[in-house]
Amino acid sequence: MRQATITRKTAETDISLTVDLDGTGNYDVKTGVGFFDHMLDQLARHSLVDLTLRAEGDLHIDDHHTVEDCGIAIGQALAKAVGDKKGILRYGACLLPMDDALVRAALDLSGRPFLVWNVDFPTQKIGTFDTELVREFFQALATHGGITLHVDCLHGVNSHHIAEAAFKAVARALRDALETDPRKADAIPSTKGML
Repeated sequence: MRQATITRKTAETDISLTVDLDGTGNYDVKTGVGFFDHMLDQLARHSLVDLTLRAEGDLHIDDHHTVEDCGIAIGQALAKAVGDKKGILRYGACLLPMDDALVRAALDLSGRPFLVWNVDFPTQKIGTFDTELVREFFQALATHGGITLHVDCLHGVNSHHIAEAAFKAVARALRDALETDPRKADAIPSTKGML
């Protein structure tokens, strides 16, 4: 069973979550940050990774610690659930349109974390949500999930659409990478013999 549960408690946040990589995209997310909840719902729905997440953070300061620490915890859960990565396709990519926005995401579940982020937002906020936190989330996800992740916004004038397209594109790429390779279900997808 490719499932994992993570709890993370610091002076700034208290997070518990479960993931099921072989789910159907069910989600039950409550972080106290409305727009971020909406983005995590998209991540689960379009990756087909079931996600249950509860987070309490120091929102009286701002949303930064909650968003970043959720990225850390989700990354850790993905890495734990995928295990030795035997039989996975490993790579995924998606070119995702959402109205004016067009975002490309490509990733490798390599065990070597790296983020390339070419996404500019025309506004600093989406409602009360700081757009710079989108990058912070994906940096934490890539680092703690051991993911090489490239995200590029090719077009976009609406910050909400750009952010949502980024989450959906990464989700679809993740869905592909986590799938089992029917031709190599018992093999590690690397000439090194491990990832």
